[in-house]
Amino acid sequence: MTADTVEAPGYRRDALVLCVAVGVIGVTFGVLADAAGFSLARSVFMSAVVFTGASQFAAVGVVDSGGTGAAAVGSALLVATRNALYGPVVAPVLPRRVRGRLAGAHFVIDETTAMSAVQPNGSDAAGAFWFTGIVLWLMWNGGTVVGVLLGAALGEPEAWGLDAAFPASFVALLAPHVARRPAQVAAVGGAALAVATLPLTPAGVPLLVAVLAVVPGVMVGSRFGGRR
Repeated sequence: MTADTVEAPGYRRDALVLCVAVGVIGVTFGVLADAAGFSLARSVFMSAVVFTGASQFAAVGVVDSGGTGAAAVGSALLVATRNALYGPVVAPVLPRRVRGRLAGAHFVIDETTAMSAVQPNGSDAAGAFWFTGIVLWLMWNGGTVVGVLLGAALGEPEAWGLDAAFPASFVALLAPHVARRPAQVAAVGGAALAVATLPLTPAGVPLLVAVLAVVPGVMVGSRFGGRR
């Protein structure tokens, strides 16, 4: 490397690989959205504005199952609540001005938080956050467009196993958080509530009812101090 050559930050390569993978998942979302009756404009609007895959899969899944709009929105918001926990992690890399923080808040998701958190210094952390967020937004929306356009040609998503995309991604997000006893209690209780209410309530409602399992989880955590 010559003296006048500037080496690109290392996070860019990792971020690009991650963004390409997420773009492929965006194609899956587009296919499922098309199967659920979402138009191209509606699907792209959701990807551009909501921009959190798990929540979008949840909403589309509820609609595809015949659930109400309220249940779809409630399920999406419930899944998205985890993003609020990322705020303290990425707050130091966001601009101080309100306008900049509002723009940055749109990119506070799993991938941008993870890429930012592992950087060795504040400058790289900020760069990784914004680079990952912008490229990921473009790839996710591009994947959504491709998926919707391919939806009619692919036929039923179940034939390709694409209907399992949301459950698989949700389990992947959940797995690291169930190492301790309170989380295990909440997970098992939530699953039991969802299964029990599934035959009795409209689509999407069991997921909302499962939130009640947080109560015994918190009680166990208070009693045992979060021990394993």
